[in-house]
Amino acid sequence: MKKSKTYDTKSLSAKQPIGIFDSGVGGLTVAKEIKKVMPHEDIIYFGDTKHLPYGEKSKEAIIGYCKQITRFLMGQNCKAIVVACNTATANALKEISEEIHGQAFLFDVIHPVAEKVAFSLHQNIGVIATKATVGTGLYKKTIRKHNKFLQVHELATPLLVPAIEEGFIYHPITKAILANYLSDKKLNHIDTLILGCTHYPLLTKEIKQYYEDKVNVIDSPAIVANQVKFILEQNQLLNDKNHLPEYKFYLSDITKNFQKISKKFFGNKISLELKNLDKK
Repeated sequence: MKKSKTYDTKSLSAKQPIGIFDSGVGGLTVAKEIKKVMPHEDIIYFGDTKHLPYGEKSKEAIIGYCKQITRFLMGQNCKAIVVACNTATANALKEISEEIHGQAFLFDVIHPVAEKVAFSLHQNIGVIATKATVGTGLYKKTIRKHNKFLQVHELATPLLVPAIEEGFIYHPITKAILANYLSDKKLNHIDTLILGCTHYPLLTKEIKQYYEDKVNVIDSPAIVANQVKFILEQNQLLNDKNHLPEYKFYLSDITKNFQKISKKFFGNKISLELKNLDKK
């Protein structure tokens, strides 16, 4: 997202951490890219594994979860909040912004990607995402706002997040689910596919194999990470290059799959802390 006039950047420090949240392991794909392009930044990650998948929840429930998590991350003194969840972005971005109240930078995973795609060499764009994201039509609205000549076809793919959260990556079950979804007539003749859920980049290899590399699969986490870096750099809020980064992971429910993927991305020394935000 672009810098808001309401951001109180004078009170922010480069030493403050970047807060990232998602319903589960999906946001780790964004966190991994942020770590890659900004290797000296402290990261605080919240995975709301207790309430996943967000894509099957009501808008009111999603807003409630997001407000709780945002308050928690703001309490951790974050200089930026990255909503690493497409469903949260599509359903609760306004409420998240209100919780932040201009006291930190806010980034999401839809607007930077939609803008990038709208101004690239694409004509026929497919979007796969959760029911709650597709229901808002936000990808189509945002892309066509920037370029009204593009064709955008959105498809709800609700079985993918549960499969990924259960650890069925590189599994025949997930491959069959993908084949069923990607063969849908809505995605016929597309030249570009946006993975409209941060869980889905964990299946990029299988998706590219299905299309035999004939469809451009958008690397959304990289786009988002570079947007975060650009804004923080513009505001002189990148940490010192001699700083040894700290990574903190909080979960509303600790799962084996989260442990596995987080250690794969961030190393075996990380620790996961259980944090129940429902408690008063």
